[in-house]
Amino acid sequence: MGLNWVLFGSLLYTLIVFLHWGGFAIGLAQAQSATFNVDASSKSARAMPDNLFGIFFEEINHAGAGGLWAELVSNRGFEAGGKNTPSIFDPWAQIGNDSNIILSTERTSIFERNEIALKLEVLCDKNAKSNPCPSQGVGVYNPGFWGMNIERGRLYNVVLHIMSVKSVDISVSLTSSDGSQNLAQHSIKGQKFSGWSKVEFKLRARGTNSNSRLQITTSKSGTIWLDQVSVMPSDTFKGHGFRNDLASMLSDLKPGFLRFPGGSYSQGGTLMNAFRWKSTVGPWEQRPGHFNDIWNYWTDDGLGFFEFLQLAEDIGALPVWVIHNGISLNDQINPSSLPSFVEDVLDGIEFARGDAHSTWGSVRAEMGHPNPFKLRYISIGNQECLNGNYRANYLKFYTAIKSAYPDMKVVTNCDGSIGKLDHPADLYDLHVYTSASDMFPKAQLFDKISRNGPKAFVSEYAVTGNDAGKGTLVAALAEAAFLLGLERNSDIVEMASCAPLFVNDNDRRFNPDAIVFNSDAQFGTPSYWMQQFFKYSNSATYHPSTIQVSNYPYLLASALTWEDTNSRRKYLKLKILNYGSAAVPLNMSMSGLETTISSNGGIQAVLTSSKLSDENSFQEPKKVAPVLTKFAKAGGKMSVMIAPYSLTSFDLLLDKQNLRSSI
Repeated sequence: MGLNWVLFGSLLYTLIVFLHWGGFAIGLAQAQSATFNVDASSKSARAMPDNLFGIFFEEINHAGAGGLWAELVSNRGFEAGGKNTPSIFDPWAQIGNDSNIILSTERTSIFERNEIALKLEVLCDKNAKSNPCPSQGVGVYNPGFWGMNIERGRLYNVVLHIMSVKSVDISVSLTSSDGSQNLAQHSIKGQKFSGWSKVEFKLRARGTNSNSRLQITTSKSGTIWLDQVSVMPSDTFKGHGFRNDLASMLSDLKPGFLRFPGGSYSQGGTLMNAFRWKSTVGPWEQRPGHFNDIWNYWTDDGLGFFEFLQLAEDIGALPVWVIHNGISLNDQINPSSLPSFVEDVLDGIEFARGDAHSTWGSVRAEMGHPNPFKLRYISIGNQECLNGNYRANYLKFYTAIKSAYPDMKVVTNCDGSIGKLDHPADLYDLHVYTSASDMFPKAQLFDKISRNGPKAFVSEYAVTGNDAGKGTLVAALAEAAFLLGLERNSDIVEMASCAPLFVNDNDRRFNPDAIVFNSDAQFGTPSYWMQQFFKYSNSATYHPSTIQVSNYPYLLASALTWEDTNSRRKYLKLKILNYGSAAVPLNMSMSGLETTISSNGGIQAVLTSSKLSDENSFQEPKKVAPVLTKFAKAGGKMSVMIAPYSLTSFDLLLDKQNLRSSI
């Protein structure tokens, strides 16, 4: 069939891409014509795993604290400085000089696991002649995580715990970073809090400032204690405490699973700083928090075990819990103590899956979720296979978990791709971090792996190094090659997720990341947009295909059919990766179709840019993002032009109904 081109707009787009690529000094280079043949018959088709592509959350780069978890107050319980007093209580800071107010920490809190409270000794008084308070009062402020984003008209839920020697006259305000702009204010007057009391109210902002702070001030002398101070937007994602814009970006990926709470973060640098699930459930005021000694910052654990399970449910993903197996990066338990760790994990599974009247299921129910969560995967540790105690520890966890929960799928840290495992497992965990040039050929990584034994869980993959930058086009395209290989081998690869997921732009501990954010904005890196091309692969039907071209080993492709679960419409999705510098005329042929491709056409999506090093930014959040155009005269045979260094997809409707884009 001759050239059966897309609409003029698509042709114009291709021309623009060529002109852009002139920046690579490749001009209008064109490879020989290529052929892409798809066998779409049901006889050769294969069902893909329901949860092939998902997401992996790690508390790194302030991904949760100061990120996905919408709490605006940093160190809300004053615990970050440790249990010994006096202690530091950063980032809280004093308003007023030392002649007016003295701040200190004491172990006077009402909460047993959160002993530290902040004591404010107010020495000045607005009515005193000898030491009057300044006009703005004195007190304390909290800047949040590099500034609080306060938006005009938005409602904020404020909670604080307070105790006082005498009646108070306190102002609780949301202000600009220097306190000069008052965005919202609430007064607490004439009340005496002789014992600890919880005070709750709402603030509606009358202005917008992305670098705001919370301040608590008074002009009345006396002694006041504060503890567990919280400010949360009232309109979080599905009402469960997650930052709306960030959680929505996760939901848009339609992930099949959520692996949590991290890799190294779950282990801890030391046992005392590892993520312990029991310390992260129950009322938030009673959670002790812990120091993230892997990535060097404090977390209040507002984003705890329950919240991870809730997030998975909210975005339609299955939870995958990475448990602590008694081994941290720098120390480990004595094997004689292992039974208590095993029992702890069984308690955690009961918390997630147990009946609402069970010991730990009742705790979940009290937190507002009487129905069990769908916890079906447990990963025993993270990257400890080479540790001498790992296998012995693993077997004890495996045996206990399978005995109590036979349906639970258990993941080992030991790599099953290089040889037969010496212990039972449902899946084996594999991490792939490498350069773009090395990631591209890893599309063939699983081609010759045995089809017997446990399936692979590529829980962490990413292009890293100089060519990755903070998230470049070339990194995304190389990762796309890897994912195309995983699709082709999805008979032995059950799950895969990139890493890391989030980065707060103020605290980059690892590059690149899928989603970048600050207090008020966010954007997806090219890798995030690349993953959008794969979000309908879960539960899809894979079709064998071949792509052929002479002397140009830079083309990869896949074909699958997917169904829109809402409309029940089916689509044939074709993905073509061009990892080379030439444009490629591509003749596509689909055989064995049991239904016709709608003559209405289809939708073409192209991810490319003018330079391999191009990145997205707050100033240009979609510099590298899919461009969508309608595709005319779609059918069983089509001819298209594939741009250099690009990922292209075609979603072709398999009935006569209206089109729907998968991007």
